[in-house]
Amino acid sequence: MKKVIALMSVIGLLAFTNLNNVMAQGDKTDTAAQTEQVSDDSTAATAAEAAPVATTNEEEAEAKSFHEVLKEKYIQGGAGWMTPVLLCLILGMALVIERIIYLNMSTTNVNKLLEGIEDNVKKGDYNAAKELCRDTRGPVASIFYQGLDRVNEGLENVEKAVTSYGGVQMARLENNLTWIALFIALAPSFGFLGTVIGMVQAFDDIEKAGDISPTVVAGGMKVALLTTVFGLIVAIILQIFYNYLLTKIESLVAQMEDGSISFMDILVKNKK
Repeated sequence: MKKVIALMSVIGLLAFTNLNNVMAQGDKTDTAAQTEQVSDDSTAATAAEAAPVATTNEEEAEAKSFHEVLKEKYIQGGAGWMTPVLLCLILGMALVIERIIYLNMSTTNVNKLLEGIEDNVKKGDYNAAKELCRDTRGPVASIFYQGLDRVNEGLENVEKAVTSYGGVQMARLENNLTWIALFIALAPSFGFLGTVIGMVQAFDDIEKAGDISPTVVAGGMKVALLTTVFGLIVAIILQIFYNYLLTKIESLVAQMEDGSISFMDILVKNKK
């Protein structure tokens, strides 16, 4: 699973690098387009020829895609503060995807597994029951295997083994959740920090200008608040997945507890 996290992080970083390259190319394209537009306007002979150009520009502005708007807002917010927020999203989603894959692979048909174990235990074939657990993936099968491996030591030792190994499996299910919670807290924190610093810079610009112009104030505040907006969006996305993971883990833990009780009942009924 560590390889999965590393792979997801690398993919995210490559996507981030490509995004920066696209933004740089977009800036160059915009500059070239503005130069061509100025040239065309200077060669226009009448106002009738300029009117269609203005109409075309308005239509292009309205037809901006979500990706273009997102790129524009990212640039306005400043790469220095938007980049940490984006990294929180990339690393957090890499951990989320790793946990989703791990938890889905940990899901087991407990009832079917218990039926197979009970059939083999009734026959006295504990090796076949252990083989069935070994061939079944998931924490529940691992717990049952540890119990069957100590069946000759008495039911008390079996219960201790099931309880102890159940705690180990629970810890594995909750692995990396702390890091996801960290990124949920860091993303809006970086956003707020960028907003505060942006507000300070906006007031510095007002002080240098010597005039509280609505245009200067509104423009500076809009740019400063963009970091907070993106930080909150990242935190909301990660929080939704975080709660989903918690719900999935609670379901698996309930399966482990119910399955362990049924497993001990099978051993007690067939004790020789």
